[in-house]
Formats: sequence, structure tokens, C-alpha cells
Amino acid sequence: MTREIAIKLGKEQPVKDLAIARIEALACSVPLKRAVTQGLGQATKRDTVIVKVTTADGLTGYGESYNGRAPLAIAATVNTTLRDLLAGLDAASTTEIWARFESRVLANHGTCGACVCAMSGIDMALWDIKGKALGLPLYRLLGGSNQPVPAYAGGFALGYAEPAALAEEALAQVALGYRAVKLRLGDNQANDAERTRAMRAAVGSDVALLADANCRYSVDDVRAMVPVLADARVGWLEEPFPPYQDRSWRAAAAIATPFIPLAAGENCHTRYDFQRVVDAGNVSILQPDLSRCGGVTEAVRIAALASAAGLPVCTHGCHTGLNMAASVHFLASVDNARYFEGDGSTDNPLRTVACSPSYDLSPDGTVSPLAGPGIGVDVDEDFIRAHPITEGPAWH
Repeated sequence: MTREIAIKLGKEQPVKDLAIARIEALACSVPLKRAVTQGLGQATKRDTVIVKVTTADGLTGYGESYNGRAPLAIAATVNTTLRDLLAGLDAASTTEIWARFESRVLANHGTCGACVCAMSGIDMALWDIKGKALGLPLYRLLGGSNQPVPAYAGGFALGYAEPAALAEEALAQVALGYRAVKLRLGDNQANDAERTRAMRAAVGSDVALLADANCRYSVDDVRAMVPVLADARVGWLEEPFPPYQDRSWRAAAAIATPFIPLAAGENCHTRYDFQRVVDAGNVSILQPDLSRCGGVTEAVRIAALASAAGLPVCTHGCHTGLNMAASVHFLASVDNARYFEGDGSTDNPLRTVACSPSYDLSPDGTVSPLAGPGIGVDVDEDFIRAHPITEGPAWH
């Protein structure tokens, strides 16, 4: 496509030289004004990796690589191994580029998290470039339409607060327009049950309630909590365990599936991980994160796997507006979209300052893809560079 002719709005126009000239990863940290406690621990900052790809003619695209608890390692992977592997290739040839990554990296090392997170940001940036080159929004490139997607309030919000404070926070999300909110579990059974009942009582019967255990449950916890969750009409139980605990997933599915579906996927990398999840038959809702599953290219393949199995997909995301906007484009382009995870956080400059608006929540609780070319998000590089990565864990 570098020297070919593209058809744009019915007119033939020459496409710029889209050869990849530069790939750069910018690791960034921003402190939280107030620590948030969830099943993962207590978060005191946000870490992320912004990927910038520049073509020979100076066209730039941006993507987000999930930090993977190792943002410096992921940034270094982008800035060395993957930069050299992909230099000079046609930025529009996303399928070929992903195949090169798979044959040269994954074939020797498996679906290792850091490498796939690194590639995810690059792939997202390449799709941003393709859209800008053609003057089309990402959802149009993916065959989608400007259709609304239901959203729920997630992100770093609704953590382990006292039930009354949690209910107040949930009601604030409903007042913004959300018709679904996520509850954080994984504390202890008594507190989880109390918060579940308080949340349902606060939001009423017209708001969907979803639950996320952040991989902190045992099979006994699932057995004890399923009646509570079912009584509260919770829409799913998300990630009671890490994805590799196969026996626990089988046991939990036998316990929960008659009453509440299980959801998972944010910690899975590539379509191969998701294929194993689909084949196991324990999970009813798949949740790819475009910044860690392999990017837009791989997310589309994952959605196709899910569609063939009759399963819906929801996206996971909690940091920058790049991921969030790309997720809406993706969901508007597949036939089995269920929910977009909106950012319920009131303190996230990676979405509100580092990026231009990534989505607007409609009064009916839905979001629609941005109309601008590519992902449609502008990145404030000055802000990113002014907040370099700070060493130490984000979660304690």
C-alpha cells in the first residue's frame, strides 16, 4: 500500500509513504490523589506505556501498551527488539506485521505477557496510522458502523469502601448516565456479601450490577458467594481466579453457571489463550484488553472466535483514552459486543489530560465511536514526557 493508490470517498488519491521509520515507547507514571484498594491490593499510582509510530512521510500513530507490572521492560522491548524487527515495513500491513511478530518472537517464547503487551501498543498505533492515511475512523476500517455500545462504570472506581460510601459512589455513576456498574469483590466473604447487598439496594433493579473478584477467590469463596450474587441479580462473576488455574475454573463453572455466568479474558494474551478458554467451556463472557491481547488485529480475531462459539465480548481497559477509544471502535465493529468498560475514576489524568476526550456517555448509558480519522484521540506528548516512569510497584 506504500506506493499504491487508495480509493477515498470515490476519488483516487496517492497514499503517502507508510514505511515505518520510527517506533518509540514512552513509559509514564502519574500518582493517584487518593489510594484505591481492590482485590489486587492498594494502588498509589498509574503506570502505562504510550507507543508512537512514525512513517517515512511523517504520519504518526499512537497506541497504548498495558504496563504488565513491568512498564520499563515493556518500553525497552518496544524500543529495541520490536523497533528493529519492524523497521521499514509497511505500516498499513498489520496482518503481515503481526505474522512477523508471531514467527520471530512468539514462536520461540510462547504468548509471554510483556512481549504481547508491547506488540499491542504498536499494533494499535499502526491502525491509527491507517485511519489517518485514509481519513477514516477506525470503526469504518474494521467494517463497523456508528452504533451505540452499552457501557458500564469500571476502572479504578468502586473499590473496598464502606458500604454506604460505595453506594454513594455507585449512585454518582448512575447519575452520569451509566446503566451498569461493577462491584469489586475479593476482600472477604462477609464484606463482599455486605457490599453486594448495599450496592443492589442503592442502584435499584433497573441498573445492571457486575462483580469482579480480581483473581482473589478460592473455589470455596465462589461456592459461598454464588447465592448472594444470584439473589442480587449480578450479571457476571469476573475472574475469580487467574487464567491458569484450570481445575478451579472447572469447579467454579459447575457451581456458578446455573445461576450466574463467569467472565474472563483481561489477563489472556493472543487468540491462542482465548481459544483455550473457549475450548474449556467454563467462561460465558470474554473480555479482551486491546492493550494486552495483541492489539486491534488480534482483538478482531478473538471476537470472531467468540462469535463462532456464541459468546459475547466486552472490553477491559482502565488507563489511557487511547485504549478506551480504540475499544469503542472495536465493539462497534463486531457482531457480539456486550459492554464497554467505562472509566468510573474521578482521578485519571491519563484519560482526561494526556488524551483528548475518548468517548462521551449518552444519557441512555451508551457510547459511540469517535468520528475523527484513526482512533480519533490526540495525545499530549508534553504531559507524557513530563511524567516519566517512577520506579516501584503501582500496587502494594
